Amino acid sequence: QVQLVESGGGLVQAGDSLRLSCAASGRTFSSYHMGWFRQAPGKERDFVAAISWSGGNTYYADSVKGRFTISRDNGKNTVYLQMSSLKADDTAVYYCAARVIRATWKPLSPGEYDYWGQGTQVTVSS
Repeated sequence: QVQLVESGGGLVQAGDSLRLSCAASGRTFSSYHMGWFRQAPGKERDFVAAISWSGGNTYYADSVKGRFTISRDNGKNTVYLQMSSLKADDTAVYYCAARVIRATWKPLSPGEYDYWGQGTQVTVSS
């Protein structure tokens, strides 16, 4: 089992940058693929980005491609989401999620993930 704690959210202006962190504790961090999702009020939880256990593969939603970068440091048990050129539409609660390594993985699907953090609020003012 793993516990996930997000941090780094806040209130920023459109065009600003922000870096989210997700610290993991418990089972070996490199046993998990990791993902970032977000949920705006009244909307479903949407995929943002994902990274494989080694960091060798990354995936992005079209809406954030070229603006957001996911990375991980297995030595620090942390996954990051660097967000730049933020827009008002990026306003949401951001969640990190962990997926135990199995034979297959559909990184874009929330149902594929085994553990979730509590979320961190990102608000972008226009």
